[in-house]
Amino acid sequence: MPGIRSSAPRDPAGGKESSLTLDRGLALLQAVADADTEAPTISDLALAIGASRAAVYRLLVPLQTRGMVRREGSKVRLGLGLLQLAAKVAPQLRVAAQPALRELAETCGATAHLTVADGDEAQAVAVVEPTWTTYHVAYRVGTRHPLYKGAAGRAVGLRAEDGPWVVSLGELQPGAHGIAAPVRGVSGLRASVGVVSFEPIDAEVVGPRVVTAAHLVADALR
Repeated sequence: MPGIRSSAPRDPAGGKESSLTLDRGLALLQAVADADTEAPTISDLALAIGASRAAVYRLLVPLQTRGMVRREGSKVRLGLGLLQLAAKVAPQLRVAAQPALRELAETCGATAHLTVADGDEAQAVAVVEPTWTTYHVAYRVGTRHPLYKGAAGRAVGLRAEDGPWVVSLGELQPGAHGIAAPVRGVSGLRASVGVVSFEPIDAEVVGPRVVTAAHLVADALR
């Protein structure tokens, strides 16, 4: 009839199959990554994800095409394509964290930062300086220091029972006061949000603001 269009019925089974294939592909990539030193074999990967060797071979094809993995005979290693993806992470973290860090820097009159854990080190991936202060701490993106040093590093592993934030004085820079809170609830991310200033910081006032900023950053990254 005029004005009536027919469409092919949706195939929920096909959609489910595609979802399962994607899930298995991701599980396979994770299994390769989890083998820290010795590259896993096809048989190892089949056992790890609960699939046949033939299924592993099929799943490897698109991962190899995109450079996510590489084959060395029967062994599989992570590919350089993952480095290209990883390089995109920090800029996206900066964009997501920018509004919360800007609000924190302006309300506290201190340099605000997002710091992530990279192995045993803490690295600043986003920094926002206040616009109205006479002077403030210069804290560069890319700055690294041990996780056990400074409020930003120690806050990354802060447990809930240890309190909502961490304070520091002169641990990274003489005379610099710091306060930081962990970013929680973002899978795979170990990070903190904090401020640093040459002026003493009232933890009872600034602490809750830092915690709020950490929550906002977590929400933006989910």
